[in-house]
Amino acid sequence: MPNVLHRIALIDGIETFYREAGPADAPVLLLPHGYPCSSYEFRNLIPRLADRWRLLAPDFPGCGYSGTPEGFAYDFDGYARFLEQFAEATGAQRFALYLHDFGSQIGLRLAIRRPARIAALIVQNGDIYEDQLGPGYDPLKTYWANPTPAEKAKLAEAITLEGYRHEFLNGSEGNVGARIPPDLWTLHWALTDERRRAIALEVIAGLKENRDWFPRYQAWLREHRPPTLILWGPNDSYMPAGAARAYLRDLPDAEVHLFEDGGHWLLETHLDQAVERIRDFLGRVHTA
Repeated sequence: MPNVLHRIALIDGIETFYREAGPADAPVLLLPHGYPCSSYEFRNLIPRLADRWRLLAPDFPGCGYSGTPEGFAYDFDGYARFLEQFAEATGAQRFALYLHDFGSQIGLRLAIRRPARIAALIVQNGDIYEDQLGPGYDPLKTYWANPTPAEKAKLAEAITLEGYRHEFLNGSEGNVGARIPPDLWTLHWALTDERRRAIALEVIAGLKENRDWFPRYQAWLREHRPPTLILWGPNDSYMPAGAARAYLRDLPDAEVHLFEDGGHWLLETHLDQAVERIRDFLGRVHTA
């Protein structure tokens, strides 16, 4: 199995940790992570694809092992600009883009900025359809309707060790949930200091502004029609099965696979099945 390299680079002056594997001249799969994780979420996927593709997975500023600099714009636009700079610094001129959780919002903003660079999309539980938001969004909707300090403080209850545990077990129960290692919430909580906790709260609160981007994401998909593979855990409390099928409104040719007993973190619970579908898809649409 190919080795995964763990690197540090300065991206716009920011100390950036990233994982890399695969031949330097192979087609690239860019892996922006979701919340509350980091590039760690791709640790098992990367070596399974690195025989044919070059995999690049950065930790965003304020996440994982990357720095938490002053002056960085900790919002979806800021992260999208950073992801573009990371791709340029690592020589990734054209790439397939993996969209999961917050990474889906960040990646699609990059796609809007640089459409010619997008060879294909892989979407895993990344929501961009407001009418399909699941009950997990209810606390956020309450805050959006009444954005008081008291309601914002309630959102902060999710940024705790128990909150992280809940996020990582989201939609996975019984033996499926038992596949999710406690390392996920233990590691990421250990890396969440008070400053990072404050940053995460502002990003979560800012999801209302991101919701207003949903029509723009959808319009970009309709216009550009990139080859798209959709892998989905329908037991996700934030993003149920309808959120996956909604992509067909704008991408009628997308390939949709629902893992019936899957939740939000399919790469932890259904890795073999996901790898099989990803390899088949990329082998058809993103080769040298």
